[in-house]
Amino acid sequence: MRVLSGIQPTGKLHLGNYLGAMKQHIEAQEENECLFFIANYHSLTSIQEPERLRELTRDVAIDYLAFGLDPNKASLFRQSDIPEVTELTWILSTVTGRGLLERAHSYKDKVARGLPASMGLFCYPVLMAADILIYRSDVVPVGKDQVQHIEMAQDMAGYFNNTFNCNALKRPEPRLNRAMVVPGVDGQKMSKSYGNTIPLFEAAKATRKIIMSIKTDSKTVQEPKDPDSCTVFALYSLLADPAEVAELDRRYRAGGMGYGEAKTMLADRAERVLGPARERREQLVKDPDFVEDVLRRGAGKARSIAREVMAGVREACGLLVAKDTHA
Repeated sequence: MRVLSGIQPTGKLHLGNYLGAMKQHIEAQEENECLFFIANYHSLTSIQEPERLRELTRDVAIDYLAFGLDPNKASLFRQSDIPEVTELTWILSTVTGRGLLERAHSYKDKVARGLPASMGLFCYPVLMAADILIYRSDVVPVGKDQVQHIEMAQDMAGYFNNTFNCNALKRPEPRLNRAMVVPGVDGQKMSKSYGNTIPLFEAAKATRKIIMSIKTDSKTVQEPKDPDSCTVFALYSLLADPAEVAELDRRYRAGGMGYGEAKTMLADRAERVLGPARERREQLVKDPDFVEDVLRRGAGKARSIAREVMAGVREACGLLVAKDTHA
């Protein structure tokens, strides 16, 4: 099964990125053919400082490798290393109605948050569909808020195949990530936009300080507490094993445990996950040639698939290209 996913380099990655996507991506490499791309074309809607975009793109690659992505099992590459993606984006735009894009929840949400209503932002779902369809992806792991984009990619594949009476584009299917919503320190969804994140690679002391600042209610140590409404418990349940989660649940409901102790347990558990990755990251930063080689090799594999798909797309819609143009 071919699994595809991408992540935008729009800022330093945080615990929500790891629990909501990266962890599942890295686990998927053990049993699937995995393609993971760094979506730097998408980032141009919000990042328009060239050196910053280059730096953030490198950081995403290093972060994935630090958490255990194995370049011998999965392909990691930059979106911009696959020019066929933008070619397919244009072709899909010729068979996709404006009404479909106007229904995109993410566009409305981003404009409401103050992002300029550029054509890039409006056409984001077409580029995302091209990202998915160019590799004949079987499954795309996503959060619940991204399912609409996969449905739109399905629609666009259908529009193209029906228009040109072919089967050049394969219908992808979404796979919901296990961690639907990762709460931030204020209880809202963890997001750079809300300034409520727990960074992945801050120093251990700084990370612990952020965790100890998580908002809780005013119940005393003696009072029973509701684990279902507590951000500390929610984060702990995403990091700990089931037996540990069950024990903390019991202690919350029994009373006699303060939030300070629960936060300390969360900080300890977070360090067990982040500490080893932090050490690996420090080594990777010192070896930029290795990181670049991983991206180059990943792009080579991804582009070989993209070229094959685009050959079928061009054939279906009558586009002629000199044979040596895409050699």
